[in-house]
Amino acid sequence: MPILDSHTIDFFSRSPEQTRRIGMRVGAEIKPGDVICLQGDLGAGKTTFTQGLAQGWGSIDSVSSPTFIIVNMYRRASGGKLFHLDAYRLDSVTEAEELDLDAMLSEGSLIVEWPERLGGLIPKERMWINLDHIEEERRQMRFNANGKRYDELLEAIRQSMFGGS
Repeated sequence: MPILDSHTIDFFSRSPEQTRRIGMRVGAEIKPGDVICLQGDLGAGKTTFTQGLAQGWGSIDSVSSPTFIIVNMYRRASGGKLFHLDAYRLDSVTEAEELDLDAMLSEGSLIVEWPERLGGLIPKERMWINLDHIEEERRQMRFNANGKRYDELLEAIRQSMFGGS
């Protein structure tokens, strides 16, 4: 696990199952108001990662890509909401403004696929994860923390996945 700086780690996933497990570890650590941005090409593993994240968070709902409906909401038995936004089909930042990200964040956590399409609507403080397709089953994942809360989240992920080393 290369540590690029104290705000960034790289991880290589060798299978969809491993990508899901990494997502589960992240999901176990997220809190209401957290923003997790997933950037990567089609097929990079964003939805697979989100399936694991929602499972680790405790979702009682099944996870599917919200490409055509834009936003899915997941619930957990203990309460709370997890919003899963896929910005791929949004035509403009103005269209994205109508989604009211602030309202989502006041009710729960937010996972955003294709966050680069939302421009300045994404909070400056967030966890940004780039997923790159390396080979058919292999993905490179770069976690970048932006803000104190996300440095703490990154450290919790690092501890969970690597024992802090």
